[in-house]
Amino acid sequence: MDTSTKLEDLEITLLLEAIFQRFGDDFRNHQKDLIQRKVRGFMLAHNIATISELQNKILHDCTYIEALLRTLDGRLVGLFDNPEYILELRKVLIPWLRSCPAPNIWIAECTAAEDVYTMAILLMEEGLFHKTRIFATSTNAILLNEARYGKFLLKNIAQYEENYLRAGGTASLANYYHQLDETTAAFHQELASIVTWAQYNLGTDSSFNEFELIICRGGLSEYTSRLRRRALQLFCDSLPTFGILSIFGTEYNEVVSFLSQYKTISPRYGLYRKIG
Repeated sequence: MDTSTKLEDLEITLLLEAIFQRFGDDFRNHQKDLIQRKVRGFMLAHNIATISELQNKILHDCTYIEALLRTLDGRLVGLFDNPEYILELRKVLIPWLRSCPAPNIWIAECTAAEDVYTMAILLMEEGLFHKTRIFATSTNAILLNEARYGKFLLKNIAQYEENYLRAGGTASLANYYHQLDETTAAFHQELASIVTWAQYNLGTDSSFNEFELIICRGGLSEYTSRLRRRALQLFCDSLPTFGILSIFGTEYNEVVSFLSQYKTISPRYGLYRKIG
């Protein structure tokens, strides 16, 4: 490793520590190479020459930190995106939830309204809405608060409608949103009436409930191996017997050590049922 690379690694470490100490957002256990790529892109977009300059700006100019946190935490999320996954989840989930008197669902690392409202619409159409509770958590309070309002761009609606129908939708997506202006729409607030929104850190916080379904389709791929193991253990501790875990991607080595506690439902879509 040459001197410039070592210096950049040190600067990234100091930047992430500064973000944690100043704002409480913890990226210290995320994969360093992924963080570096996001930081470089942010610096290029904002004409910032060095990481040290970026650190100075976020500590002394509050206009930068929100945009940086969006860059570090954000991911593209669509309503009913990956419809084949939703169909597979629906097939195994709905009979299980119908057998539970008051099921809980945890959507971990939620960064967009679509993460939550996909599940709320599915529950509504399956007659499980009023007996189910959804917990949506994220380390990023900004993105979580935006998700709470359920807004999305109307330019995405054609794709969302197609996804919805391919994922087994039984009505029209128009039943679940209203137009706000020429470019923006919002999901009906009734869909959020069963949702609890909370800032939560998979790297430091402990299990806070028991859940019949845990979904984490973002985040794990960017974590270090140690943090992935912690998150997977946390999920295991939070599931009852026969509870379902849905994680995006199954290529992590850490998953192997947990498989003895699960029955693999669909390795392609990362669906597991806890058996012990």
